Amino acid sequence: MTTLNKKHYHHGDLTKSLLESASAIIKDHGVESLSMRKLADIVGVSRTAPYHHFKDKNALLCALAEEGFYEQGKILGRLRAEQNTAQESFKKYVYAYLEYALQHSEIYDLMYGRTLWKAGNPSDSLKAASKHTFKSWIEWVEELQHQKILPNNNTPLRIGQTTWASLHGLARLFIDGIYLDKADLSEMIEQMIENVCTHTKA
Repeated sequence: MTTLNKKHYHHGDLTKSLLESASAIIKDHGVESLSMRKLADIVGVSRTAPYHHFKDKNALLCALAEEGFYEQGKILGRLRAEQNTAQESFKKYVYAYLEYALQHSEIYDLMYGRTLWKAGNPSDSLKAASKHTFKSWIEWVEELQHQKILPNNNTPLRIGQTTWASLHGLARLFIDGIYLDKADLSEMIEQMIENVCTHTKA
């Protein structure tokens, strides 16, 4: 469990400290437990200081979700740059995607859940980050179609949407506690890869 000790931020680094502490709070206690007042107390600043960086709690949550999308983008970019076969890269991405979702489930919920997208008010920068990440994914899907890893019987958009839906569905099954055995996850991942790929041998 993350320890939420009160700490004092280094000058000029308050935004980072606020985001890190907010992430720790929701990881341990959920989004409902986060408040700007509690956050200020934990970081060790005045209770008005966070409002100079984030308009309100919704803006803070949007910033956390935005960081999550950039992290996903980094994972994809790193794997695309590695000297692997396309099949190996896709398999590694599937595992890395689900690992991130399970290790950062509260952030993942903000990225893809109703808290911000339906019940909240997603910021313009969050919308831009999500679109950029999805655009990079679709571009890679198109490459994988050309390399005969993913099916080419539909557009990159449709293949990308449905392949991502399979990834997201697996993530939700484990985040929501429907499945808990990690051995099940590994076997389900392998079956999902076999289902969506045109070739399953690296």
